[in-house]
Order: sequence, then structure tokens, then C-alpha cells
Amino acid sequence: MLQEINKYEEKMKKTINALDNDYNSIRAGRANPHVLDRVTVDYYGQSTPLQQVGNVSIPEPRMIQIQPWDASMMKEIEKAILASDVGITPNNDGKIIRLVFPELTEERRKSLTKDVKKKGEEAKVAVRNIRRDALDHFKKAEKNHEITEDDLKDYEKDMQKLTDKYIKEIDVHVDNKTKEILTV
Repeated sequence: MLQEINKYEEKMKKTINALDNDYNSIRAGRANPHVLDRVTVDYYGQSTPLQQVGNVSIPEPRMIQIQPWDASMMKEIEKAILASDVGITPNNDGKIIRLVFPELTEERRKSLTKDVKKKGEEAKVAVRNIRRDALDHFKKAEKNHEITEDDLKDYEKDMQKLTDKYIKEIDVHVDNKTKEILTV
């Protein structure tokens, strides 16, 4: 049964990783190359991640620069960025595509912090659902006489400790991202 607890803990870790990935795609006023992680370009008929068709760099705190390895890809990259949810219009000088991030307004910052908190709450719900699934699994095992009632109580305590640990970790991630967004 210990491997069962580890299996559920792995699921909780994946929830934290998914939350981090969501947070990486949120623009916080500074240029972050992760906002382009979900952008894919049609590269000779294949849907290819943007990072694989050019060099992505940050020459200034509020600018992302994309230099395609194949100059013929400029239009495709531009089209992919415009079609994505990045929300920034690319500037193309024929050799390099630049994405300039505007300064966030106070209103936009507050809106982003609400999104951050909402995603944090969704992650907490996911962790609690994992706990519920684990408890259901252990109760079923006890009902089938695979484990004792005392074992069930121990597993319930262990799962609650894990849940509390990951809920606290989510709170830390939410606080860190909120501070990042509110920092002018």
C-alpha cells in the first residue's frame, strides 16, 4: 500500500507542475520566453514548437526577440504568434521578429492576480480530488479485507498530511506569482 500512497503523491506533484506551466504562460509585464511555449508554427507541413524554428532571446526586460533559422519562416512565425493567445503584435524587420511587452496597467495587474488565484484554487481542488480518490481506494481495500481498520486510519492520516503539504506548496506558488505580477 505504500506504493499506492507514492502513486497518489506523484499525481499531486504533477498538479504542481501543471500549475507552474500555467503560471509560466502568464505575462507579468516582463518578457518571459515561456509565454511562447504553446505557440506552434507550420514548418513544412508539421506543427513545430516556435523554439525549434528559431532562436528566442530577451535583449531587453520587456522584449522577446525571435531570429528564425530559416528566413522563409518569418511569415509563418508571425502568423502563429498572431493566432496564439499571447496578445502581442509582432514587429518584423525582415531578419528578426520582436515582441514588445507593454507596461501593465494597475487594472490589468489586478486581473492577472485574480487569474493566478483562480488557477491556484483549481490546483487545490485537483489535489483534494486526488486525496478523495486515494481514500476511496483505501476504504475499498479495507472493505475487501486487504487492509485492517487501523491501516485505513494510518493511510487516511498519511493522505491528509500529503494533501496539506501540497496545498501549502500551491499557496507559496500563488503568493510568488502574485508578487511577481504586482512588482512594478
